[in-house]
Amino acid sequence: MVDEPAAAGDQEQVPAPDPEGPARKPPREAIAEARVRAPTRGNRRLEGFLDAVNGDEQVRAWWYMTQVHAERLGMSDHSWVHMQIVLNIALRLLRLLVRAGVEPGMVTDHGMRDRDAEVVVAGGALLHDTGMSIHRTDHEAYSLFLASGALDRLLADAYKEPERTVVASEILHAIIGHRRRGEPYTLEASVVRVADALDMAQGRTRLPLESGHEGIHSISAAAVDEVRIQAGEERPVRIEIQLNNSAGIFQVDDLLATKIRGTQLEGRVEVIARVEGETEKRLLSGFRLS
Repeated sequence: MVDEPAAAGDQEQVPAPDPEGPARKPPREAIAEARVRAPTRGNRRLEGFLDAVNGDEQVRAWWYMTQVHAERLGMSDHSWVHMQIVLNIALRLLRLLVRAGVEPGMVTDHGMRDRDAEVVVAGGALLHDTGMSIHRTDHEAYSLFLASGALDRLLADAYKEPERTVVASEILHAIIGHRRRGEPYTLEASVVRVADALDMAQGRTRLPLESGHEGIHSISAAAVDEVRIQAGEERPVRIEIQLNNSAGIFQVDDLLATKIRGTQLEGRVEVIARVEGETEKRLLSGFRLS
């Protein structure tokens, strides 16, 4: 059974991983710690899917290898913690949209339920980076054949055919839709795409920045202190991003905006970024283009 956190209000702060980064341990010890949690709100199919993922050593080993490659490349956190954060953000976004009357593809196209859409979003969030266990380049495509081989067993207790294939196909669509020009067709895939971009809190980038990997991505990510997601007044979702330095605008304008444009979240989400404090945090001493 998935642990159920205390009920949250309309405002929710996005969690961040340990800024020190995951400690290196042997694979079996490392994957034993990997356990994703999210509020299921009585959704038995979602509970069953998360239980299946948490009990699957292969999926958790993919998460382990994804983080190993991220560390080899000096990238931000891509461990199971990133998957859990994206999962929780994605469910939060979907539920706010559904509450506002926006119907997901599982309802409009298949006559299924909002709760089935939550399973699709969870699958996309938890499996979107599995291909990075092979290579960073084209990892979205590699994620497809890895996830495809796992979804039949992960969905076995929750769905019978043909619904199992429908749900699996929609999850795979959400996975490929998270790449830069992914062109997601559904609300669920759009949610996963944007949720991935919203894992931008400061703890996620501290390790590469302190290791000397200074660039616009690490510098701008270090400028993001907090991300809050709540119901909007004029639009279904309001995202507030607290910055400690104006360099963080790159995260909002280039990365997040790119992920929102052309999706079913465009026009339904308002994003507010603010630089807090009277003085800006100093992020680097200088920069040389070589």
